[in-house]
Parts: sequence; C-alpha cells; structure tokens
Amino acid sequence: MAWQQQPNYGNQGFPGAGGPFPGAGYPGGYPGGYPATGGGYPGGFPQQPAQAGFYPGQPGVGFPGMGFHMPPDVESQGQGFPKQGDSDFQGFEFSDKTIRQGFIRKVYSILMVQLLVTFGFVTLFVFNDGMKLWSRRNPGFMIGALVLTFVLLIAMTCCESVRRKSPMNVICLGLFTVSEGFLLGAISSNYDEKSVLLAVGLTTVICLALTVFSFQTKFDMTAKGGILFIFMIVLFLFGFLAMFLQSMFPLIKIVYGCMGALLFSAYLVYDTQLMMGGKHKYSISPEEYIFAALNLYLDIINIFIYILSIVGSRGD
Repeated sequence: MAWQQQPNYGNQGFPGAGGPFPGAGYPGGYPGGYPATGGGYPGGFPQQPAQAGFYPGQPGVGFPGMGFHMPPDVESQGQGFPKQGDSDFQGFEFSDKTIRQGFIRKVYSILMVQLLVTFGFVTLFVFNDGMKLWSRRNPGFMIGALVLTFVLLIAMTCCESVRRKSPMNVICLGLFTVSEGFLLGAISSNYDEKSVLLAVGLTTVICLALTVFSFQTKFDMTAKGGILFIFMIVLFLFGFLAMFLQSMFPLIKIVYGCMGALLFSAYLVYDTQLMMGGKHKYSISPEEYIFAALNLYLDIINIFIYILSIVGSRGD
C-alpha cells in the first residue's frame, strides 16, 4: 500500500517546517520502510535486530527492532514468566484454599498427638492404683503442674514470638500438654473407672458431631465471639458462687457442669470455624497452627472435665 504525502503544516503547532513531526516530513530511518523525508529526529531510530521476546526463551516473539527482551539466564533461574502453553502457566500462583487445607491438616495432627498424650496420663492414673495413691500423697506435684500450665498458657497466648518461633513453640506446647495431662490424670483419679470411660465416650461423640457441624453449617459462629466471652464471665461468677452454695443446693454442681459443657461446645464450633476461614467473618492465620491447636485442645479438655463432673460418682 502506498503511503500518501502528508500536508505541510509549516509552523502551525510544530516547530520547524515539514510534516506532523518536528522538521520536514517523517523522521528518517523508521524500521519497516517508512519514507525518510527529512529531519525531525536526526538519523531516525536506529535499526536493531529482533531479539528475545516478552517471554524468556522464545526468540523472535515480541517487538522486532525495539529490542525488548530479558536476560537469557532469567528463565534458567526460575525468575521469569512461564511459557505460553506450559502446564505450570495456569497454576502460577498458590491457591489460598490449598494453603488453608494444609493448615487444617497440620492443626489436627498436632491435636491428635496432644489428646493421645493427655488421655494416656488419664489411663495411667485411673487404672493404676499405685499412681492414684501417689498423686494423693504428693499434692505438691499437682500444684507445680498447675502453675507451669498457667505460665505456659499465658506465654503462648500473649507472646507471638513464643508460639510462632520454632522449635520454641513446639517445646512450649509439649510441656503444656504434659502438664495438662498430669493434672487431668490426677483429677480423673478421684472418679471411678466407669465414670471416666463414660465421660471419654460422651466427649468423643460430642466433639466429632460439633466438628462435622462446624464444617457443614452456613451459620457463622466467628461473629459471636463477644457473646461467648460474656457467657464465660457469667460462668466464672456462677462457679464462684457454687463453691459456697453447693452444700445448700446439691444440684447446683450439675447445673454448673451443664453450663460449662454447653459453653465450651460453642467455643469448639467457634475455634473450628476460625481455623477453617473461607466463608466466615473472621479467621486465624495459617502461621498460627500452634495457637489453633491449643484452642481446640482446651475446648475438648474443658468439655471432658465438665461432663466428668456431671456423670462422675466420687470414688473412695
């Protein structure tokens, strides 16, 4: 196709005489065959051979003559863009869903180890008469375990560096689990074997049902954290009063146990949905796997304690 001669604009709007660009006519030397008719840009644009294109490793693709390319070693170092048609092109970015699923698997793996250690202590104290007698004769160990439990709980809850920095987070969680297992075993030794087994069975059924409910329901429990905290304060005050009123009202202990079991069942749903993230209003970071496992562990342990207080009959 022939190029038409552009009118001479003179000095109207562009300095110099000639075409639409400064100087006369088109600037000389456009790659691709533009007619060189005069000044403007002295010598025109320099001719450059076609080099590597937009994607590294694909010579000749891109803008011939403009030299838009990336260093040839970028692709070999894995820093460039994926090639068109490459199988990795569609999965170039990590999926949030994949990260969340890996986080959930890690949390439940840690939780299973914690529960195995804890109920191992319970089994030892309940079915071994020697350990049962030793725990009653040495209350100092129980007090020490209680203090250690509170110190570790506060450290992991309030100090982000403690629960995130490895291996410190794993060591603290392990010590907390052992201390909690020792305390729970000592408490369970005051009940007969049938009551403890019944409490374990009921706790297992309740926790499994609530976990399935948390994964399936559309009800967002994460938006109810403030209400649960208020109920926690009410439960604490009611328990404080129950210490002085249980001689007058024997059923107050059962009422207190039912309230505690219901509250921590709601907390189990709340913490499970925080771990799941996704469609829920609030979620916990995938980096907080220790904190998530700790929350679920405390919910399950508290459910067991309150159920044990309801169904348990005091042994000798």
